[in-house]
Amino acid sequence: MKTLILFSSRDGQTREIAEYLASELKELGVWADVVNLHRTAEPDWQNYDSVVIGASIRYGHYHAAFQEFVKKHATRLNSMPSAFYSVNLVARKPEKRTPQTNSYARKFLMSSPWRPDHSAVIAGALLYPRYRWYDRVMIQLIMKMSGGETDTNKEVVYTDWEQVARFAREIAQLTNKTSLK
Repeated sequence: MKTLILFSSRDGQTREIAEYLASELKELGVWADVVNLHRTAEPDWQNYDSVVIGASIRYGHYHAAFQEFVKKHATRLNSMPSAFYSVNLVARKPEKRTPQTNSYARKFLMSSPWRPDHSAVIAGALLYPRYRWYDRVMIQLIMKMSGGETDTNKEVVYTDWEQVARFAREIAQLTNKTSLK
């Protein structure tokens, strides 16, 4: 059993989550390759039993390359066991960590041609010192309006790693079901 974990990340937290998922899956007996969606032309689909895609939100939107990838590969994605995780700062609030309660994930899943078997919403990280000036100011404004951290000298990781581990267990069950067929 082998899982392809693709990620679309802007500042690296979605990649960190992808790598953590791969590590957790390995402990559960599922091998996984972690691949940057922005750097792969065409995955070798035949090498994988399942696929997981993670994408981050910036200014209310997923990266256009992620959206295009899903549209281009929807038939393939729907033909194999799959999972999706959305990474965003709104999910720092526990009540916004489900596909039903997170507006970004809900909107994507409702409009997407891809129908993943499992979905998760995971809180990202606030990395002020790493942002360009414009992004730092804009994100600070958004955080001020939403009651979040505004100290631009801080880096805050909101990711709930136990939630990520639970999601890995869901993915492992998904891949185990395919091997029984």
